[in-house]
Amino acid sequence: MQLTRRHLLAALPSLGAAGLGLGFIRILHGLDRGQFDPRAINTPLTGQPVPEFPALSSLPGQAGLTREDFRTMTQPVLLSVWASWCLPCVEEIPFISQLAASLAAPRKKRDAPLALWGLCYKDQPASASRWLERAGQPFTRLGLDQDGQAAIEWGVTGVPEAFLIMPDPQMGGRIVWHGTGGLTEAVYQTRVVPHLEAAP
Repeated sequence: MQLTRRHLLAALPSLGAAGLGLGFIRILHGLDRGQFDPRAINTPLTGQPVPEFPALSSLPGQAGLTREDFRTMTQPVLLSVWASWCLPCVEEIPFISQLAASLAAPRKKRDAPLALWGLCYKDQPASASRWLERAGQPFTRLGLDQDGQAAIEWGVTGVPEAFLIMPDPQMGGRIVWHGTGGLTEAVYQTRVVPHLEAAP
């Protein structure tokens, strides 16, 4: 029997369904082995330098965010991408506040394990200011990405998202982890802390 274009077109839905089925089986297999993390994204940026992005201004009295800040960083940075209109972002406020407070607490003989920076996505300054007030002004740097261009360069697909960036003199900051969904104690301990502990 000779295969025609009609036969091939008729087979496409079946092939697509088979591909989805195999993908689902791989996810289930990963869950069973404890290797599937729905929050972790293997993006092209993971392991790469911080992307070029437009310089971002901030709210009055706060430092903005530029590409140069990542080139000159001396400690790991956890970059939180958020917006006041995002319900999961509002829900993550308690952990963000707790993390910021723990990082600001006096430490003996060592610096804080990382800096907490923010990227506010497509938000109004007044609304962002209210969110920050509720969170206890957690970020030491904050960029207002009102047109969303910086988020595009970072590969953000929605909020909240987070990136862990390690200092790297040659690369000017290297992204080692990218996760979606609100930050929680569990995510921080299982996904962020291991990178911090492995750092030289």
